[in-house]
Amino acid sequence: MAKRDPAKTARNKRIKDMSKQLRDLLPTVLADTGFKDEASLNAKIGGKADEFIDLKNEVIHSPTDYAAKYCAGFKKHLGRKGFFKSSYDELYESLNGSKAGQQYMMLFLERSYLKHFEELSKHRPKVEEAAIWIGQNAADYGLLVTPRFSRGDWENDQSEIRHFKPKYWSIGHVMKTGLVVPGTKKVLTFDSVEQYLDFFEVVIVRHSKSKYQIEIAERYREFVLAAEDPLSVPLLIPELRHGGRDAKHRYRLDFCIIDSTTLERIGFEFSPSSSHTAITATKSKTQKQINEEVAANFAKEMDKHKAYFKKFGIFVFIYTDKDLADMAAVFDDIAKLLTPAETQQQLNFHVLDSFFDNK
Repeated sequence: MAKRDPAKTARNKRIKDMSKQLRDLLPTVLADTGFKDEASLNAKIGGKADEFIDLKNEVIHSPTDYAAKYCAGFKKHLGRKGFFKSSYDELYESLNGSKAGQQYMMLFLERSYLKHFEELSKHRPKVEEAAIWIGQNAADYGLLVTPRFSRGDWENDQSEIRHFKPKYWSIGHVMKTGLVVPGTKKVLTFDSVEQYLDFFEVVIVRHSKSKYQIEIAERYREFVLAAEDPLSVPLLIPELRHGGRDAKHRYRLDFCIIDSTTLERIGFEFSPSSSHTAITATKSKTQKQINEEVAANFAKEMDKHKAYFKKFGIFVFIYTDKDLADMAAVFDDIAKLLTPAETQQQLNFHVLDSFFDNK
């Protein structure tokens, strides 16, 4: 049996308590405001949410912040018709004249937030960031948030990105969507976390022929399978393609992690001298020629990392020979990003305090 999420259990308990409080307030609110029943009152308050808050793009971290944003948006709609009262003005006046009505509205809004916590509290990737491509040329795969096959290729269903349940770019993400094969309707799905990790190690990482990537993949597998909740572990994304699906892309990044909360991208690049800066046929070259080649190789490496940052905002950790002598330490760096901390957002309490004109 799957282990219960204590945070979700606490939210459900809070929602239940709030519902009881709302029922207790309801008779007084209906008498004060003139609404005929609970359904019409709730519809009037709840139906305005998407007008007052940019629900597609706002990231809201608490019930109070949700209510504050609702109130801020509400006030912008008041008094727009001059001498004529709008439905917004009428709703405001009916609630403004009732202490119970004000309590009801705030409690209703906070409950609404808790009911939709998963979709409202997380950053949502922009359309252009909601698809990544990994792997070698002619052997690449796509990981999308809400994949659909349209007009001969894969794209995201933009309207559903907000409602995506798993943590973005996590093990749970790839288990939900699978990996798409470009240009065909084929999707690689995985029946278990172990099956995905097999694919990760044997198909993607093994083809890189890098002993360093292979060792990190093995350590990542152990980390995921030992995790209390493997589905919530961020993906260690292998062979991220710099140019997306462009067959002429210049570079692939060894590994990348995308924080599911902040969507920050951190890359890891292994740069041993044997494959990244080695100079061949040195006996036939002058010292000047060797120095020029060394400088050119270094410049090429730096151009690669600058391009990742400038185009995709990916900061890259670079590991050279000295670092790669201790792969346990390298994975320790990676592991710190596999258990990201939650972020907090300052709340706008002052908006709530001054919303109604109570004397």
